[in-house]
Amino acid sequence: MILWREVGQQLRHAVPKTVAGDMCLAPSRRYLSHSTTSWKTGVANSNQWNSSTRRSLQSPWQGWKRTQRCFSATAQAAHGHITPPKPGEEINVTFIDKDETKINIQVAEGDNLLDIAQANDLEMEGACGGSCACSTCHVIVEDPDMFDKMEEPSDDENDMLDLAFGLTETSRLGCQVLMNKELDGLVVRLPSMTRNLQASDFEDKKK
Repeated sequence: MILWREVGQQLRHAVPKTVAGDMCLAPSRRYLSHSTTSWKTGVANSNQWNSSTRRSLQSPWQGWKRTQRCFSATAQAAHGHITPPKPGEEINVTFIDKDETKINIQVAEGDNLLDIAQANDLEMEGACGGSCACSTCHVIVEDPDMFDKMEEPSDDENDMLDLAFGLTETSRLGCQVLMNKELDGLVVRLPSMTRNLQASDFEDKKK
C-alpha cells in the first residue's frame, strides 16, 4: 500500500499540469506503461524503483517535446521570373506600349509574354497570376503571319479574350504565348486599356 502511495505522489509532482491546448494525455499513458513494466520486473530496492520511476516520468515527456515536427513555409515565387537566354539562342520580341514606344527585348525559348513584360517593367497587369482566368495580359500581334505561327488558343483563353478591351482578330493573352524560334522578331502591341474581369467574378454571380 505504501508503495502505491509513493506512485501517486510521484505522478502528482512529475506529470505537468494541463493548460489550454497542452497534451498531458500522452505522457501519462507512457508513464503507466513504464511503471507497469517496472512493477512486473519485481524491483526489490525502493530507491532503485524511485529512480527508474523518475526516468519513466521525465523521459517520455521530454521525448515528446523532442519529436515535435517543425513547420516551415516556402515563399511563393514572384511572377515575372524569366530565364536569361544563352549566347546564340536569343529570341527577339518587341513590345509597343501605350505611348507608341518600342521596347526590344531578347528572351529565351519557353518564356511567356506576361513574364517577359513584367520582368522588364512594362505595363501588363496579369491580375490572375498567369492562370488564364482574366484578360489583363491582353496583347495584339502586329503581324498576322506571325499570329498564324502561334499555337491555337484554348477554349479558356478564348473565353477570357471575349472580356478584353479592344479585341482584334490577332489578340492573344500574353500568359499563353510561349516564345520559340519561329516567333523570333515578334511584335506585340499593348492595348490602351484593360478590363480587370476575372472568371471568378462570373462564378459569384451564378451562385
